[in-house]
Amino acid sequence: MQISKDIKYIGVNDRINPLFEGQYSVPNGMSYNSYVITDEKIAVMDTVDGGFTAQWLENLEAALSGNKPDYLVVHHMEPDHSANIAVFMERYPEAVIVSSQKAFGMMKNFFGTDYADRRIVVGENDTLSLGKHTLTFVTAPMVHWPEVIMSYDSLDKVLFSADAFGKFGALDSDEEWENEARRYYFGIVGKFGMPVSGVLKKAAKLDIAAICPLHGPVLSENIPHYLELYTKWAAYEPETDGVFIAYTSVYGNTRKAALLLEEKLSTKGCPVIAMDLARCDRAEALAMAFKYKKLVCASTTYNGGVFPFMRDFITDLAEHGYKSRQVYLIENGSWAPTAASAMKKLFEGCKDVVISDNIIKINSAVNPENIAQTEALAEEIASL
Repeated sequence: MQISKDIKYIGVNDRINPLFEGQYSVPNGMSYNSYVITDEKIAVMDTVDGGFTAQWLENLEAALSGNKPDYLVVHHMEPDHSANIAVFMERYPEAVIVSSQKAFGMMKNFFGTDYADRRIVVGENDTLSLGKHTLTFVTAPMVHWPEVIMSYDSLDKVLFSADAFGKFGALDSDEEWENEARRYYFGIVGKFGMPVSGVLKKAAKLDIAAICPLHGPVLSENIPHYLELYTKWAAYEPETDGVFIAYTSVYGNTRKAALLLEEKLSTKGCPVIAMDLARCDRAEALAMAFKYKKLVCASTTYNGGVFPFMRDFITDLAEHGYKSRQVYLIENGSWAPTAASAMKKLFEGCKDVVISDNIIKINSAVNPENIAQTEALAEEIASL
């Protein structure tokens, strides 16, 4: 794949591993992206996951057309991008690694060497001339590891963005960018909103024609749209004034209450989506909570507390920086409902989350009083 006259894609698609980072479901696979810039000097931009060494080397050799690379630019040391550094350096003994100081420390840990005699350490605004192409480096610590750098090619106006602007899904999958990019962002990067915001301010000053991330497609159209979405995500701002209903249910009664609320909100013209936390994708639920302005948590009481899937969901929210949202609670319990108080306690780890005092309490099954309470809660939610 040609990105420009001198920049070529040499990455791979992973259709083998069902989980990314051992936890995120990737039914449409994953891409591990790598690029080559061919100029007076040749720069290889990152490697790929260790399970795809042979395919990547074949792609690299084809792009080189008999030439030898001068540089390996390492933007990020996570093994899905760095696993083949040692293989590359052995194969091309005259090549030099270009990366951040912290990255070389990590190489020592991964490979037993920091390549002290074959390296160039770069920091903020340092440059690397390849001939016509000049790379300017942008430091991006904690987006989402401390060693991360990005690079900008001023000739073709291409930003090599490391993990930023990436998404789940192999490149040959037919799916919308936003949904899988959102799921990827909040699962992988979402905890680090402040560092992401800092890098976005730097990116806003660049004239960007294309973004080359380490996962997902190259973005070459409507760049302002992607920057705007990332700006919202990094600031933890909702994308839509709607409602996400997250529920857990053992025998279907709490589910009935959640879906009843969904129906009543929908009839009032309120954008709403409901998910069963025991059966939906964990990363998708996390992403929906950040997408919508309002959140309803409906849970069965379990072991004197809250149902495990709801406990894990709210813990995930807190760990990923969930904040500045309006939250509503529904609890169910056959003899001693305690789910609401347990959920409130879990939300204490979230900043500026306001929990409504209007809590629906179900005793085993939805009764006429609960139906009336649900109508009142729907009215309250829709009016805000």
